[in-house]
Amino acid sequence: MSWLNKIFKGSVNRVSRGHYDGDWHEGHSSDYNRDTYGDSDNEDIDRAIALSLAEENQNKGKVAIDTHYNLDEDEQLARALQESLNAESPPRQNVPVENVPRRWNVPIEDVPSRQYVPAKEPPPHVYPASGFRTCAGCHNPIGHGRFLSCMGSVWHPECFRCFACNKPISEYEFAMHDDQPYHRSCYKEFFHPKCDVCDNFIPTNRDGLIEYRAHPFWMQKYCPSHEDDGTPRCCSCERMEPREIKYITLDDGRKLCLECLNSSIMDTPECQHLYMDIQEFFEGLNMKVEQQIPLLLVERQALNEALEAEKNGHHLPETRGLCLSEEQIVRTILKRPQIGPGNRILDMITGPYKLSRRCEVTAILILYGLPRLQTGSILAHEMMHAYLRLKGFRNLSIEVEEGICQVLSHLWLESEIIAGSSSNVASSSTATSSSSSSAPTSKKGAKTEFEKKLGAFIKNQIETDSSEAYGGGFRAGYPAVERYGLRRTLDHIKLTGSFPY
Repeated sequence: MSWLNKIFKGSVNRVSRGHYDGDWHEGHSSDYNRDTYGDSDNEDIDRAIALSLAEENQNKGKVAIDTHYNLDEDEQLARALQESLNAESPPRQNVPVENVPRRWNVPIEDVPSRQYVPAKEPPPHVYPASGFRTCAGCHNPIGHGRFLSCMGSVWHPECFRCFACNKPISEYEFAMHDDQPYHRSCYKEFFHPKCDVCDNFIPTNRDGLIEYRAHPFWMQKYCPSHEDDGTPRCCSCERMEPREIKYITLDDGRKLCLECLNSSIMDTPECQHLYMDIQEFFEGLNMKVEQQIPLLLVERQALNEALEAEKNGHHLPETRGLCLSEEQIVRTILKRPQIGPGNRILDMITGPYKLSRRCEVTAILILYGLPRLQTGSILAHEMMHAYLRLKGFRNLSIEVEEGICQVLSHLWLESEIIAGSSSNVASSSTATSSSSSSAPTSKKGAKTEFEKKLGAFIKNQIETDSSEAYGGGFRAGYPAVERYGLRRTLDHIKLTGSFPY
């Protein structure tokens, strides 16, 4: 699964200052620049807004002050300006500061793209007979004294204010968003993206542009440096560990986030209920497995040892499930381990289990410590391997065998997500119609919002797998099952060794 790399670019706007003493004297200023962002690979991330801080000390606007007035008048004007800056803000039309969202209530994904178009406010009033201009903030004449020229209008210095903090903008450069001016510091606080791992503002790169990484499914944003600084990822959902949250450390070094831990399956007895659910799912597809095949939850080391002893099947170097055909002794997890200091797994109790060959399949092994939906998707995949061997599907190519197994895994996930949504609706109706206490919902029932999201993530992993065997096989097998049905597709595979087209 590819990772996203995003770069954002911003622009700054400059203020021209001037002085009026009967004649207008306006300072030099660069044009009121408005850049437009280019297209992005993902609209949600395109709307992330960030102001480039690279040009902070360059190209400042120039102040042009009329030098034809005497020193006494200058001192009087300075005192008047100071008094006006201390005065309260005049009423502002259509700029309710209280409606500005607090930073933590403004997810970056919801910030609209900063499309720079000319402001829609009417041009400033001009009185040619008297030479007066009208302030765009308070709508009163500018009068004698200093003024600001920006955004196509003129302003009293104390009337040109930040939309976020409502304080005058005295800097030469300011930021714009939705035709409203901001201090550069306020703009950064509201709209500059923050890292979801360290919670700091994502830094700019050498070119002065904001660059970050993002998970292609969860859209978790983080600084590029976290890819190389040892920040762990959850072994199930792949999200990076935030600094303020401590992931669980399993005995083999894997990390498990707290959301995935909530539904994790940690020992062999606990997995039997899930095993029965998947057996019922296969029976519902008219694919009942008659033989009693042991299901064992094991550690990574035991899984790797069993993989080395196994002669049949197609397996990846890093596997999380096995369908065995050989007789061997496997160490299985007998009791759910405890979580000790530092969020580490303690008291892992295992025991030997001798596999006997009574049929073509001796056992199914699953890696422990994964959430129920992920454990179930792996188990459904391995159950399909067992079904193919027990029903005489011989010498299948790796693409066909792994592809049809991935199809069954995907179908089971779809059924679980749909059933979980239906259970949520049913449980809500029951709660409103009865005040009596009810029994706890089983893990097969209602799904939390995270479990639904995790199920969609696992499905997405199956659909977007880049390998030829697993990903390519699924993308060839799933359309065949949708078009011809599962039974006809299996008959075609058994007859020809390939998917129907």
